[in-house]
Amino acid sequence: MDLNSDLGEGFGIWQLGDDAALLGVITSANVACGFHAGDPSTMRRVCEQAAANGVRVGAQVSYRDLAGFGRRFIDADPVELADEVLYQIGALDACARAAGTQVSYVKPHGALYNATVHHEKQAEAVVNGTRAFGALPVLGLPGSRLLARAEAAGLRAVGEAFADRGYTPQGTLVPRSEPNALLSDTEQVVERAKRLLDGEIVAVDGTVLKTRAESLCVHGDTPGAVHHAQAVREALGTVSAFV
Repeated sequence: MDLNSDLGEGFGIWQLGDDAALLGVITSANVACGFHAGDPSTMRRVCEQAAANGVRVGAQVSYRDLAGFGRRFIDADPVELADEVLYQIGALDACARAAGTQVSYVKPHGALYNATVHHEKQAEAVVNGTRAFGALPVLGLPGSRLLARAEAAGLRAVGEAFADRGYTPQGTLVPRSEPNALLSDTEQVVERAKRLLDGEIVAVDGTVLKTRAESLCVHGDTPGAVHHAQAVREALGTVSAFV
């Protein structure tokens, strides 16, 4: 099982999460590319730390929404959105290559991630932007339009689950504005990870959902993120980046 986390989500003097500590635990780092968070210095620093820890770097692409942290839906023109995805991947890859590594996959962030579950044109835009850069794997929710579009385009589609987010009975993420959107108790987070090894996730109403996730996310901005990630890695035993 691959263990990923969202990193580099500070901006200027504003810092969010403990990137250095998480990079000692995870196998894949979803690095903010400057549109919802992150700046050139932060991007380069996280890439250098990831390379030093043998952690794979992924581009966490977003709507152009610094003020809303990329958590607000934007009815973006598909062509412009594809170009913005390409721009973000390229910017992060420059920082990664300066650090002796490279961008190895793409994962949408926040509202864009949720939109591409059902929004055909935006899912296609993310895939088009990715393909314009190269044949990179795409992380997304199992059953999403994003992964379907990625597969159709010949890209590696990687199903992802979340250790610290609530799920609806339909298999989508509970909106952060609603109750039970986040799992804050470490035991709950670890239990989610263990069930995932059996291909199961329990929704907020108790429904048991089947999933084919290959990567598990622990959010870097969740309270107690480092402790959660350490406990999950210990519970999983062996973790390795998806291939």
